[in-house]
Amino acid sequence: MNKLTCSLLLAIVTNFALSTLLNLSASAEVIHSERSLYRNILVEQSNGLRCLKFNVKSTKTQQSCMLIDDPQQLVFNYTKMLFTSLLINPRPERILIIGLGGGTMSNTLLQIFPQAKITNVEIDPAVIKVARNYFAFFENDNISTVAQDGRIFIKRALLKKQQYDWIILDAFNGDYIPEHLMTQEFLQEAKQLLSANGVLAANTFSVSDLYQYESATYQAVFGNFFNVKQKNSGNRIIIASNKALPTAPTMHATAQALAPVLAKYNVDIIKLSRLMISTATTQDWPQQAELLTDQYSPANLLNLKN
Repeated sequence: MNKLTCSLLLAIVTNFALSTLLNLSASAEVIHSERSLYRNILVEQSNGLRCLKFNVKSTKTQQSCMLIDDPQQLVFNYTKMLFTSLLINPRPERILIIGLGGGTMSNTLLQIFPQAKITNVEIDPAVIKVARNYFAFFENDNISTVAQDGRIFIKRALLKKQQYDWIILDAFNGDYIPEHLMTQEFLQEAKQLLSANGVLAANTFSVSDLYQYESATYQAVFGNFFNVKQKNSGNRIIIASNKALPTAPTMHATAQALAPVLAKYNVDIIKLSRLMISTATTQDWPQQAELLTDQYSPANLLNLKN
């Protein structure tokens, strides 16, 4: 089978998964349902696709999806966009993930970086249980899971003087990112956990009323960062670092080296690298936007636009 045929097959599988995902809520079988301390949890299955969902009323709150016959393939575009972090640090050895979902990202990173230490932090023990039971979430000596609020974990990690090469912020409460995980004070704490070559990736939303406030807050803490957005996705990935952002030629060379490895997971890193827009050249929010702080985090703006 040649490379073109493989690419076409991957595209067909991905398009099938995404089209199935759009219709999942209408036709899916609920294979697990519970009310945890924090949220409603549903696991739905349809046409070979299994999805974790946090909000019963909404059709747009899938947290993780897995192709049952091919769990290695990533389904959501935003999970693929997170891999642009590797263009800043292509060899992370210590990885921190805030927000577990079905454990898809952790499982994929295990395959790519089998020697890396991966710490998953999830506030809801019920979500951890569901990830293990329904999404083949894997743990071993290098992969640990902590049932704890992400901000508390980061505060305690600072006291222990721990550092990470890659921090992924992907917490979601069923409506939006928890308020206390978006503020200037929280991001300053997370920044202190980054190693010298560390990179932070945050899954946010391009269609949120908080867009300008989030952007201004990240810039206040990190300086210029990369925005990663796709036309067919409502997600916006923020890529930030303590060090200066790499140049386009440097990132292109890194993308070329990573491409064969990431292609196995349906991640076209060369294409994704072209979506990275530095705020040094393009600032798409008002200069006077207020910062989100522990004192100012407007809950009335947390819902996504319809």
